[in-house]
Amino acid sequence: MPVSEAVISALIDLKRSDDEGLVAQLTSQLRSLIATGRLGKGRVLPSSRRLASDLGVSRNTVTYAFEQLAAEGYLEASHGRRPVVMVDGGERIRGAGAGTPGVRFGKPRLSPWASRLKQSDWPMSYQAPLRPLRPGHGDFREFPNEVWARCLRRSAVRAAKRELGPVNRTRLREALAHYLATSRGVRATADQIMILPSAQAALTLIAAVVVTAGDDVWVEDPGYPGAAAAFRASGARLTGMRLDEQGMRQVAGLAAPTLIFMTPSHQHPTGRLMSLARRTAFLSLSRPGKTWIVEDDYDGEFHYDSRPVPALQGLDAHGRVFYVGTFSKAMTSDIRLGYLVVPPQLVGIMEIAQRHIGLIAASHIQEALAEFIADGHFLAHLRRMRRLYHARRDHLVGGLQRHLGELLSVEVPAGGIQLVARLKRGHADQPAVKRLIEAGVETRALSSLSLDRPRDHGLLLGFAAWRENEITTAVRTMASCF
Repeated sequence: MPVSEAVISALIDLKRSDDEGLVAQLTSQLRSLIATGRLGKGRVLPSSRRLASDLGVSRNTVTYAFEQLAAEGYLEASHGRRPVVMVDGGERIRGAGAGTPGVRFGKPRLSPWASRLKQSDWPMSYQAPLRPLRPGHGDFREFPNEVWARCLRRSAVRAAKRELGPVNRTRLREALAHYLATSRGVRATADQIMILPSAQAALTLIAAVVVTAGDDVWVEDPGYPGAAAAFRASGARLTGMRLDEQGMRQVAGLAAPTLIFMTPSHQHPTGRLMSLARRTAFLSLSRPGKTWIVEDDYDGEFHYDSRPVPALQGLDAHGRVFYVGTFSKAMTSDIRLGYLVVPPQLVGIMEIAQRHIGLIAASHIQEALAEFIADGHFLAHLRRMRRLYHARRDHLVGGLQRHLGELLSVEVPAGGIQLVARLKRGHADQPAVKRLIEAGVETRALSSLSLDRPRDHGLLLGFAAWRENEITTAVRTMASCF
């Protein structure tokens, strides 16, 4: 609503302690009042002397603000006359900043890659609060935050005394090399390990270094959409490889690609385990220096029904496999740390690329995590969460079979933090997902994880982040939606 002259100064709040100067603050706030229509076209503003007196600032401060807005086309100002507003609220001003409230812009031209992201049928915002049974999350409420806080505090204190060190902190790399060797069978020196802000950052870095526009890349179908997004951004031609009970299948007669992406320990999203014979076959297909394999072990810490299968990377004797992992599933997503084990011959160029792209994790968090691992807290937390998540998986499976057994066929994974429930009777999954989200249960359509034409319909349901009473309530809500 338009405001009277007497109210104009009351709508302006100048902070003298702000890093932004008084002229910049006044200019920005007056621009906002004009752009939102509160100071309409033709409106005469107070004189510089009057406004300066009302605001308790110098007259020069107001004069400079008026002159800047006149230069941008918002005001008409001339010597001896009070400034006049020259535009309607919401009217686009030549040279106006993108953050100016009320300014209208035309439809932006996006890259093909970004256009595909916008067309995604995933109905939830990344800013939406976490709701049952969103997949892909562990339970942050069970994390030992007091212990982690002590590690962070000690690291922050030491950081003040440390000289600038390497981007990938030595202590954490050494701790990870030992952990991965003993728990996942990964064969790597500490120098081969890179610390990154996330597993997705690792995929972005790999794509930037080894994928050229037009290169062929194989991905699982259905599979992890973040991998497809990273490789498409590099201009790769993606081929979706179908699955069977042993995981990703090879296609006879199809020439080896530049890169193969897979999740062999827990296939995303089905949770299937790739057999040893299938792993060996893919390794035989890849050619050192020509065809790379990216192994994403996104939740490899969680196995319930059998001993964990060693990583594919540990079977590779020729430096063909990138191994990607993350701490966001095992600890908490707020940690924002992932890691990448790099083939030895690529270590140098990957470190250069990491710096140029800016995929650098905070050093004090790296040091805190190294301490958290070295003191045994990480393994203790993992042991506890394995028991907890195992029980939650079984609780969700039992609830789905009792309440929705006629509609859903549940695939029980041997590990991981989520499961697939396929829809029976030819039901489509995306309308079901939208109904569930409206009812407060957040799931993901299996068909949305297909590369091209959806062949699978089902629900991807997370169980790790939810307590048993929350799972029970969510399953009952699901039953009422079908």
